[in-house]
Amino acid sequence: MPKTSRRLTVHPVTLREVEVLRVVDLTPGLRRITLGGEQLRAFTSAGGFPQPAFDSPGFDDDIRLVFRYPGHAEPVLPVQKERGVDLPRNPRPLSKAYTVRRWDAEAGELDVDFVKHGIGVGTTWAYRTRPGDRIHFYGPSTSRTFPVDADWLLIAGDDTALPAIARLLDELPEHTRARVFVEASHRLELRTPPGVEVTWLAPADTGTALLDAVRDSAWWDGRPFAWLAGEHTAVRDLRRHLVEDRGVPKEDIDFTGYWRRGEVVALETDAAVPDPEKSATPFERLNAMAELIAPLALRTAVELDVPELISRGVTGVTDLAARTGCDERALGKLLRYLHTLDVLAATGPGHYRLTPVGEVLTLEFIADRLHPAGVVGREMLGIAGLTQSIRTGRPSYASVTGRTFTEVRAEQDYEDRYLERLAKFQAALAEPIAKSGILDGVEHLVLHSGGAGAQAREFLAVHLGLRITVCALPAQADWLRRDLPDTIPDDRQRARVSVVEQSVFEPSPAADAVFIIRAFKSLPDADAAHALRRAAERLRPGGRVLLVEETFDVDALDEHDGEADLLGLTVHGSGLRTAAELDAVITRAGLTRSATHTVGWGTAVHELAPAATR
Repeated sequence: MPKTSRRLTVHPVTLREVEVLRVVDLTPGLRRITLGGEQLRAFTSAGGFPQPAFDSPGFDDDIRLVFRYPGHAEPVLPVQKERGVDLPRNPRPLSKAYTVRRWDAEAGELDVDFVKHGIGVGTTWAYRTRPGDRIHFYGPSTSRTFPVDADWLLIAGDDTALPAIARLLDELPEHTRARVFVEASHRLELRTPPGVEVTWLAPADTGTALLDAVRDSAWWDGRPFAWLAGEHTAVRDLRRHLVEDRGVPKEDIDFTGYWRRGEVVALETDAAVPDPEKSATPFERLNAMAELIAPLALRTAVELDVPELISRGVTGVTDLAARTGCDERALGKLLRYLHTLDVLAATGPGHYRLTPVGEVLTLEFIADRLHPAGVVGREMLGIAGLTQSIRTGRPSYASVTGRTFTEVRAEQDYEDRYLERLAKFQAALAEPIAKSGILDGVEHLVLHSGGAGAQAREFLAVHLGLRITVCALPAQADWLRRDLPDTIPDDRQRARVSVVEQSVFEPSPAADAVFIIRAFKSLPDADAAHALRRAAERLRPGGRVLLVEETFDVDALDEHDGEADLLGLTVHGSGLRTAAELDAVITRAGLTRSATHTVGWGTAVHELAPAATR
């Protein structure tokens, strides 16, 4: 099965204002709000930007509704750009994600179902709103098709997943086999075509109802695809069971933690409205731990595998010390400190459990970022040399770790994991480029990029006559050759892709276009200009160099850009260039920018040509 068994479509992100048309209670715990309005059709937004009509082709598409802060007359709204939206800070928009239950393009109606689930901004709004009220939303940013090449589907979720599950069953292709497990307080009439079995489960205080039901059920023959959604811990444990006990490949499981158990503090003036200052989400609370000791303690815990072990039931200090090979007294000090941070909670003398904040540390992408051997975590080590890099203007990574980052990247195992992680995010970049028309008329494309296999797949799917040559260093080329049969399973498409071992500094093969994607952050200006010059040497008449490179927006300062800029300095001695600095590199290479295309979520694709040919 290909790694992306659900085809991805990327949508421009548009802020829309809509009106509440109808309010209907489907069950005592589920309310449907029907929204409508002119901005569900194509319209021109503030700033004069044309916006497309709303669309939602995926059964689990979600939109973000924007609510007013308590005591405020108007919501804090995202700022609409030509492509995508900017989120203001201090304060940020108060938004929550909800599944698109039904979209009727002809009637111009959008249904969103709200679960009565404790107190929350969205729940309170849904149970107080009336027809004629207005609200803003944006999204969906992406949609995915039904899985392909699966013999049957395993669907599991709690009442918060009911809108997506119900829409999935409404739109399920005939003759699809599926087993559906729903944990909910109230049953809802669902479409159950032949081949579909639906099992309703009563909610359990243990939080293991879904896991127990799936574990105890008979397992069908053939290759399954699993879709899991609901409470974070329940979904995590169910996914572990499928991977570790049932042998389901991770890429054949879609999983989403819609919510996490935790305390919600209501406003003193309104018991049905959360206090936004006292009811921060686990992610927000974890992000706020910015003091030096807290981040280091969290990284030590992840490196020792403490959150993972506790989540698997190893809760005592003595047992944890034995499993991690640590001094019991010293480990006890770490656990005690994590308790003060609300990462752990004591369940008895010398025993702990994870709090909702601690549960976040069991997410793979968070652990990879914090673990010093993780793909992101190993690069993050360089920030410890920030003072030296600021003083010298040079990379300090080797002085901190004893090795240059180039030497780290030379390890095949690390490179494999790095490219595997990178490839997961490439479809969202490549799919809009493929459909934008930028590659129209290109017969032979040379591609310099990490995750090039996933990008090639998207390009080939749209441009049927295209041939692609991927240029990569030996370690990358080795991974690509092993990865291509999974990423591009169609033999005919894969036959149009070749991999050659060469760097971006060597003349690219003769082609109609050379595409360089995010390759210059680690290069000094002179080296980047040399690479661009080499890319243009063998262009066919009328050929172009296409460039995607992140830049630092000096007019809209962003914390994450600043972090990436400093990390690039300490690891590579470079960082993010401003738009003016990138222009200087292009000019130094003897090229000129003939056009810039903005695609997807605001990605700029620069079209370059040799200066003499303009």
